[in-house]
Amino acid sequence: MVVDDNPGLRNEIRRIFESASDIECLGLFVSAEEALPKILERNPNIVLMDINLPGMSGIQCASQIKRAAPIVEIVMITVFEDTERFFCSLKAGASGCLVKSHGSEQLIEAVRYASRGGAPMSPSVARKVAHHFRQLGPSAQKEEKLSAREGEILDLLTTGFTYTEISNKLSIGMETVRICIKNICLKLYARSRLESEAKRCSNHSNARQRPLNTAS
Repeated sequence: MVVDDNPGLRNEIRRIFESASDIECLGLFVSAEEALPKILERNPNIVLMDINLPGMSGIQCASQIKRAAPIVEIVMITVFEDTERFFCSLKAGASGCLVKSHGSEQLIEAVRYASRGGAPMSPSVARKVAHHFRQLGPSAQKEEKLSAREGEILDLLTTGFTYTEISNKLSIGMETVRICIKNICLKLYARSRLESEAKRCSNHSNARQRPLNTAS
């Protein structure tokens, strides 16, 4: 399913997918509000989601989708590469991000890759992800931290290594690279949810403890 408020781009994406025999477009939507109930009803394999949507943003929608339907893979699309928004998208549960100017073959391959559990990550985004995990304090649980192999692969991503180059350099299979990068994204998402829940609980506790204003 495709969510984008640009009618020309929506039609172009549909045309691209119609040229691929292994991809079926289940629906085109102009907003997150319109798309969300249909996505949760049909559970598509992939959702192609514009980051900058009117009303509910693509990042907010991605977060709601992942909470209700974790198996749905989400690929975010935007006009320009925006490292901060890409990073926030991954924290919200997105599987990857794509710049709209990429050609039709890159779009098709991104969808195919996400359907196999891949999580494409540019060097600039990888650097923000690496910084995030380095900042985790001693309170972080073991399952939240990166394994030695995941850290090694993430470090190579930050310097611009491709998946194939990482596979060759570390003498490991491409599937191992894919799984490790996917696990990094899952840990990032899990940590983000824990932080959001802790903040929500803190705000709730502060609201309960706030003294009443009895002045007349």
